[in-house]
Amino acid sequence: MSMRVLLIEDDAATRGYVARGLAEAGHVVDTAADGREGLMMALDGGFDLLVVDRMLPGLDGLAVVRALRETGADTPVLVLSALGEVDHRVEGLRAGGDDYLVKPFAFAELAARVEALLRRRRPDAASTVLAVGDLEMDTARRAVRRAGVAIRLQPREQRLLEYLMRNADRVVTRTMLLEAVWDYHFDPQTNVIDVHVSRLRAKIDREFDQPLLHTIRGAGYMLSADPPAGHERPAAAP
Repeated sequence: MSMRVLLIEDDAATRGYVARGLAEAGHVVDTAADGREGLMMALDGGFDLLVVDRMLPGLDGLAVVRALRETGADTPVLVLSALGEVDHRVEGLRAGGDDYLVKPFAFAELAARVEALLRRRRPDAASTVLAVGDLEMDTARRAVRRAGVAIRLQPREQRLLEYLMRNADRVVTRTMLLEAVWDYHFDPQTNVIDVHVSRLRAKIDREFDQPLLHTIRGAGYMLSADPPAGHERPAAAP
């Protein structure tokens, strides 16, 4: 079951370790390093699950969860904390957390808890289907179709398309793609993104009248059924 996860964790080593593990499990992972940034991202919506460290700079984890719950959002939250006493766990759950995992933890246990929360959130098979216009992806079966026509993608193209679909109608920057799809936390100064976007565009757009994958000049890319302002029309295929 592939879902979009927001990980809010200030420790770089833990953040990288957990993000890599969740990405390897097939999830699309966004990260934040402090409470205020994490809350802003969470309020922006679109996440199936939040993994929140309890002790964060700027705004502590429980404050993030309380603020989120005050808006009426019911996104499942897994709280991570080095504070493992019963009172601490109870406090975390009462703040609005759905589960509480004490550090240090085995990644296998975190992954199992994540899967359990996601099953509780989306128990139906239909939830595994993403759609943008006439483009559909079944994330459970790793199947992509456009207007009923099956499209074969390489694993990296699959991850790229899934990330774009989960962020449909939003500008996705190079940095976001490098971190979410390639797990780079720096710019390798190569054209790897351009090459993969070009290959993906050829597969999902070239044989169809309406383009879905748009280049936003000076900003990044957007997957949308409606041409956004500022998009660059790709060159015609030879």
